[in-house]
Amino acid sequence: QVQLVESGGGLVQAGATLRLTCAASRRTFNGYTMGWFRQAPGKEREFVAAVSWSGNRRYYADSVKGRFTISRDNAKNTVYLQMNRLKPEDTAVYYCAAQTGGSYYESPEYEYWGQGTQVTVSS
Repeated sequence: QVQLVESGGGLVQAGATLRLTCAASRRTFNGYTMGWFRQAPGKEREFVAAVSWSGNRRYYADSVKGRFTISRDNAKNTVYLQMNRLKPEDTAVYYCAAQTGGSYYESPEYEYWGQGTQVTVSS
């Protein structure tokens, strides 16, 4: 059974920091590119960040570049999203996802998804 489980979301004020964690089953993690997406109410799901299996390639949406950092610990089957200087527009449900290949920024290219964790940033 393939599982991705996110945690770390919450309600914070603008300017605060959160770190999201995605724990993956070993079958999911080996060789997979891992991504974070988010979906705000009434909006489509959008790409946030992705990291290659080796960790040496990282990709970010322009809206989070310089504020968010994606990383992974393959020994722990875990991927992280460090979110600094949060803004109200970052409010969304954040999803962890895994893919074996394809476009890293397109959600249909991801094969496995977590259930999501809510991030709410108040002004």
